[in-house]
Amino acid sequence: MTDYINRFTRPVAIAAADTALVVIDMQYASGSRHHGLGALLASQGRLAEAEYRFSRIENLIIPNTRRLLAAFRAAGAPVVYVTVGAHKADYSDAPPHVRGFFQACNNHVGSFENGIVEGLRPLPGDPVVAKNTMGAFASSDLGAVFDRLGVRTGVYVGVSTNNCVDTTAREAADRGYGAVLVSDATGTCSDRMQEVTLESFRRLWGRVVDTEEAMRELAGATRAAKAA
Repeated sequence: MTDYINRFTRPVAIAAADTALVVIDMQYASGSRHHGLGALLASQGRLAEAEYRFSRIENLIIPNTRRLLAAFRAAGAPVVYVTVGAHKADYSDAPPHVRGFFQACNNHVGSFENGIVEGLRPLPGDPVVAKNTMGAFASSDLGAVFDRLGVRTGVYVGVSTNNCVDTTAREAADRGYGAVLVSDATGTCSDRMQEVTLESFRRLWGRVVDTEEAMRELAGATRAAKAA
């Protein structure tokens, strides 16, 4: 949809020289049907309520994120991981509105649930930024990491689209960074929530692409840079 606000949306390019892939909250706490949130819902007999979420993670987000990880690493572009959870084991540092959720999922730094899921784990040297709020810029040094790496644009993948992914990308835009959401490498609780969030984001905040488009543009920019 194009409207009077979309006209003002800033063009954002994906290029290895100044673009990072940012993997948001792909942790056992809320990214696995067998642990954290998934285990909690299963114990309550409610796991079916989250089938959309976990199926999307397993069948779309993880495979597409793996493709993007390979593409960014092959291009020599940085990969940054962001995790969410309490920094303290007693959860005292967590904001009140998420403290109960963290506790229920045993999500604090050092717990198994706080770890990044198998198949997407960082390589040695990949920065891992720990936050305890929805937006990474509010409670971590993500901005300093970007500046140290020369990052001017972030390509965001992970969960949940309408919470930590969207909030972090909007915070980035407010700080002058380009922001791109990958539609088929992010996910939340329903198609409706996913589409509404993406539509709202592309209305002024940044750009929305799919995995193929992101990889194609990254490869094209890399070829152009080598030919220059």
